[in-house]
Amino acid sequence: MPSSPDIRTVGRFILSSTTRRTDCGRYAASLSIRSGRGEGTHDRVYRFIPLFPSSEAAAQYALDQGLGYLHQPALPA
Repeated sequence: MPSSPDIRTVGRFILSSTTRRTDCGRYAASLSIRSGRGEGTHDRVYRFIPLFPSSEAAAQYALDQGLGYLHQPALPA
């Protein structure tokens, strides 16, 4: 079962990381990067390959990846 999302707002973007426990007992991370409002909302969802020993480590990894993506100089529209 996925964890409750860890949410962070960065400018016009909302980052939401979630984790889930895998069959092997480790944790997988995913991240949603959302922008816009109403019918103009855009949401990108990323799932990451590494597995982590804790839910907290997985969530932090996802947020770090999202922050890195948002700080790229040529961020796609």
